[in-house]
Amino acid sequence: MKTYSHWIDGQFVEPSSSAWLDTVDPYQGEPWARIPRGNTADASAAVAAAKKAMVSGPWATMSATARGKILRRIGDVTLESIDRLAQLEVRDNGKLLAEMTGAVKNVAEIWYYYAGLADKIEGSVMPLEKAGMMGLTSREPIGVVLALTAWNAPLNFLALKCAPALAAGCSVVIKPSEFSSVSSLEFAALTKLAGLPDGVLNVVTGLGQDIGAPLVEHPDVSMVTFTGSDITGANVYAAAARQMKRVTMELGGKSPNIVFADADLELAVAGAISGIFGGGGQMCTAGSRLLVQNSIKDHFTELLVEAARSVKVGDPMDSATQMGPMSTAPQYQKVLEYIQIAHSDGAKCILGGKPAQGPGIKGGQFVEPTIFTNVSNDMQIAQEEVFGPVLSIIGFEDEAHAIEIANDTLYGLAAGVWTRDVGKLFRVSKELKAGTVWGNTYRTYSYMMPFGGMKQSGIGRESGVEAINEYLETKSLMISIAQSHPLNIFVPR
Repeated sequence: MKTYSHWIDGQFVEPSSSAWLDTVDPYQGEPWARIPRGNTADASAAVAAAKKAMVSGPWATMSATARGKILRRIGDVTLESIDRLAQLEVRDNGKLLAEMTGAVKNVAEIWYYYAGLADKIEGSVMPLEKAGMMGLTSREPIGVVLALTAWNAPLNFLALKCAPALAAGCSVVIKPSEFSSVSSLEFAALTKLAGLPDGVLNVVTGLGQDIGAPLVEHPDVSMVTFTGSDITGANVYAAAARQMKRVTMELGGKSPNIVFADADLELAVAGAISGIFGGGGQMCTAGSRLLVQNSIKDHFTELLVEAARSVKVGDPMDSATQMGPMSTAPQYQKVLEYIQIAHSDGAKCILGGKPAQGPGIKGGQFVEPTIFTNVSNDMQIAQEEVFGPVLSIIGFEDEAHAIEIANDTLYGLAAGVWTRDVGKLFRVSKELKAGTVWGNTYRTYSYMMPFGGMKQSGIGRESGVEAINEYLETKSLMISIAQSHPLNIFVPR
C-alpha cells in the first residue's frame, strides 16, 4: 500500500503530525493507499508557499504568454499520463475506466483552453466626462486561491478551478476530498515536470475540520472556490465571509429532466438513463427527477424500465461495465436510507431498490439502478439530493405544470427538456431556474460553456471565458492629461 505526502512548494512533504488516513478502493472495499492527515501547520506551510510564489517567485514577474506556455505543457503531461491518471481515479472513487480515459483527455483540453486565454486578459481605455482626463482599467490576479474539490471527479474539478486561476496569474492551494486525494497529489507532481514554478500549485490533504477550516480562515487566502454539498458550502461561505473573501460555489442539484409527449421517446429514454445512472448517479447534475407528460407517462415508464434492466453493474475496470460502486461507504448508506424513506412516503419502487449482487460485484458498495413512481414533488426523494442511482418519475399535464414542478426546489443547477417543438424548447428553457439547460440531450459538457447554479446550487461560474474573471480584480486608473486641472477635493463619492 503506497503512502503519499502533501505537495508543498514543489516537493512532497510529510504531514507535520505524522498522521495518515487510509483511502479505500470502492470496488474492492479495501484500503489501497495512505494520504496525510493534515493540520493547521500543514495548511500554513502550503499557504506560505503559495504567497511566496505570488510575491517573490518567478511566477510573480512572468509574462502572461509565458504562463500560457506552461499551462499548455501541463496539458501535454496530462495526456502523456492518461492511463496512469485514469486508473488512479478508478481506484480512488470507483468511476468507470472507460469514462475516465475520456475524462482525463478532457482535463488536458481544459488546460489547453486556459493556456490560450492567459494572454487575452485585457483592460480598457474609457473616455471620461471631465475634459483632460483619461480612464484606464487593468486586470490583476486576486491572489492566493484555495480550491476545495469534491470526491466524485477530483481531476476534473482541479482543472476547472486551477487552470483559470493560474491563467489569471494566481497561485493555488488545493484541498481535495479525503475520500479521493491520490490523483490530485500525483497530478501536482506532473505540473513540476511541465515547468510550473515551485509554490504555484500546492496540494494538502486531510479532514475538513483539521485542515480545510484553517485553510478557509487563513488571512493570506484571498479567494475560496468550492465544489460539494450545499450544507458544507454554506459553512465554507460563512467562514470566508468573516474576512470578506471572494467565493465561488458549485453545490448540489435536484435536476428536472422533462419529457414532453412530442419528444423522440427512444432518445429521451437514453438521455434519462444516462442522466441518472451514469457515474452511479453521483453527479451534481444528475437528472434525478424525471418529469413525464401524463399522456405518455405509462408507455414511457415501460420503455425506461426495460432499458434500465440492461444496465450492467460491476467492476469499473471492465470495459463492459456501465455502472460502478458508490464511491464511499457513507454515500452507499445514505442512498439506501433514501430508498427506505421513499418507501415510507408512499413512492412505488418498480425497479431495483436494494444492494446490488451478482457476478463481478464485490466490496459491498453497490446499489441497484432504482426507479420510483407515484412520486409527488413534495416527497423527500424529490426534494433532497440523493447522489445515487435513484430516479423519481413525476407526471405533469402541460408546459406551465412542468415548469411549476421543475422550479419547485431549492436547487437550480441543471435541467433537461425533450421535445421536437423548438419553440416549446426555448419557452420552457427560458422559464427554468437552472444554470444549465440541455435540449434533447443530457450530461453534455463543454469547457467552453459557463457552468454553475442558481438558488442554492451555487455562486459564480466555472468553465468558459467567464471563469477566468472570477480570479481577477479590476483596477481603475484615472490620469489627468490637462496642462491645468483644478482638484475636486470636496466631491463626495
